[in-house]
Amino acid sequence: MRIHAGATYLAALLVAAGLSVACEKPAPPPAAPTEVYVTDVVQQDVPVYLDLVGQARGSQDVEIRARVEGFLESVNFREGSLVRRGDLLYTIDRKPLEAILAGAKADQAAAQARLEKANNDVARYTPLAAKQAVSQQELDNARAAQDAAVAQLEATKAAVEKSTLDLSYTRITSPIDGLVGTTEVKAGNLVGRGESTLLTTISQIDPILFQVAATEADYLRFAKRQPARAAADAPTGTGIQLTLADGSTYSETGKVNLVERAVDPTTGTLGLELSFANRDRLIRPGQYGRARILLETKAGALLIPQRAVQELQSIYSVAVVDASNKVAFRTVKVGARVGSLWIIEDGVKLGEHVVVEGLQRIQDGMTVVAKPAPPAETAAAAAASEAK
Repeated sequence: MRIHAGATYLAALLVAAGLSVACEKPAPPPAAPTEVYVTDVVQQDVPVYLDLVGQARGSQDVEIRARVEGFLESVNFREGSLVRRGDLLYTIDRKPLEAILAGAKADQAAAQARLEKANNDVARYTPLAAKQAVSQQELDNARAAQDAAVAQLEATKAAVEKSTLDLSYTRITSPIDGLVGTTEVKAGNLVGRGESTLLTTISQIDPILFQVAATEADYLRFAKRQPARAAADAPTGTGIQLTLADGSTYSETGKVNLVERAVDPTTGTLGLELSFANRDRLIRPGQYGRARILLETKAGALLIPQRAVQELQSIYSVAVVDASNKVAFRTVKVGARVGSLWIIEDGVKLGEHVVVEGLQRIQDGMTVVAKPAPPAETAAAAAASEAK
């Protein structure tokens, strides 16, 4: 009986061991290393630009207004056309002003006659008063009348001059060469009653001015690297490029015309006025565009794509993959942006590999599988595109 019981117990142990082995699962294979895309840190001489958005306006924008009251007789220009200085723009009915001028001339003639009489009286009374043939008071009255006649004649002359000037204002001519806008009034309208009615506006558009607003930081970059161009009394500096609303680059390069006196406290920006030749009249007042001012050419700059840079509370970092495919996060000092690239002042070296895609899946010290980024993502390709 004891042998039989022992055999039964041994069989039970073997069955239990077999079940335990059957329940054990094979260990999972190790996880594959994370794949990331990297690009090289490249070194090139790159231009550093200041890009500013602004709006065009005429180098002169002259409002044409009616300076006398009257009915508009004619509009003598084609709206939107180019006019020359002295070209006739409008005529106002002359007849009422001609009548006023005729009355002023009549008053002048009467005043001239009164003055001649007063002169004769003084000439006649002077020797008589010396002989006491007339009283001194009569002579004094004659002289007073003479002075009054002189003053009255001067007043009538001024009235004639004013009436003549008002009559000349019935012919309204262009004061400058420029592009004339739409007319605000039509023939038959009464203009000039109580105010100088706005008739139209003429803009001189060659050269065309381009107004931009730079932040304080951008202005300091501009002023420190281009001191002569930042000075208010030195509007020099050429080679400014202008990108139009359709993305095309304007054929003419511009220059800094002036820098505003003070920073606008409401916006924190400083105005700059740029000037561009506009012989073909392609740019019109009111158009928007982007001006690109060359600040400097940075020699031997280290460049990486902006996508490779992470920012947290104004601290910038990149992920560098070494020869053994290990990741190391580094804090870097960034410089100016050049297209889709970022100049790195400190933190990386020429030829190192930085991660441009997959940053969210990696940690410091992790081993990864590094693959070259597509050509469009490489720093070299972006730098070459920017330099064109």
